[in-house]
Amino acid sequence: MSPLPRFDWSLVPSFLAVLDAGSLMGAARALNAQQPTLSRHIAALEAQLGVALFERTGRGVQPTAAARALADAARHMAEGADRMNQQLLRRASSMQGTVRVSASQVPAVTLLPPLLAELHRQEPGLQVELVATNAVSNLLRREADIALRMLRPVQSGLVARKLGEVAVVACAHESYLARRGTPRAVADLAGHTLVGMDRDPGILQGFAAAGMPLTREHFALRTDDQTAYAALVMAGAGIGFMARYLVDSTPGLVALLPELPTPRLPAWLVVHREIRGSPAVRRVFDFLAEALPPLLA
Repeated sequence: MSPLPRFDWSLVPSFLAVLDAGSLMGAARALNAQQPTLSRHIAALEAQLGVALFERTGRGVQPTAAARALADAARHMAEGADRMNQQLLRRASSMQGTVRVSASQVPAVTLLPPLLAELHRQEPGLQVELVATNAVSNLLRREADIALRMLRPVQSGLVARKLGEVAVVACAHESYLARRGTPRAVADLAGHTLVGMDRDPGILQGFAAAGMPLTREHFALRTDDQTAYAALVMAGAGIGFMARYLVDSTPGLVALLPELPTPRLPAWLVVHREIRGSPAVRRVFDFLAEALPPLLA
């Protein structure tokens, strides 16, 4: 058996257009092509297949049994070509580049990973480096391209967008509360184990502002490492003070004492003025600026 001649896929759109329109003239209008061109395409396809596809009538064309039999396969072929074309267009227009994002440990571990995973699904050409550090990355020295900070930068040359305010609340794991009871008033804290910071004065300053001057010794467990702090509270070690978004998203953690005047920390997304025009940096910045505020709130 002699092999079939090489099939010309480019003739399929003309075949489907004539099949759907019922005439060469209608198909030409649909494809914005010339009628003689379509006529040549149909003749070439019939020659390749060795069958007649249309019968000419006074009012147009009628598909033959062979054309009707081939219609479904031709449509699947056209749909596959369209899907491939869309994939090629997405790849050609996909964002390229590397962007370095800095954040303190807790948001770097809890907030950013699912967001960056979604960003990568949308922009597979982007490469993102996540820097989890409590030190303030210096954007002026390009230690990071974008930074998530809990304080507004004062250096010139940086552009900052306020994302909202992060509420800090008293909280404890349900295992601790089952063992030691739930405080019903602020004064009840005196009878509980408190988890505090070691050298960071933030919690002490918050209590002092609320008219409750405490010392380091009031906190039986202390650490300045954010992930270790959260781990202590989640292990049921005592009552701590953590971001509301983390308490709400962590099974077993319970927010306590809503009347306690705890601070609200402003959250800022920061980028260097000179690189904010980079398409890759702009894409990551805009994505995070839209996705983070609902989570922080």
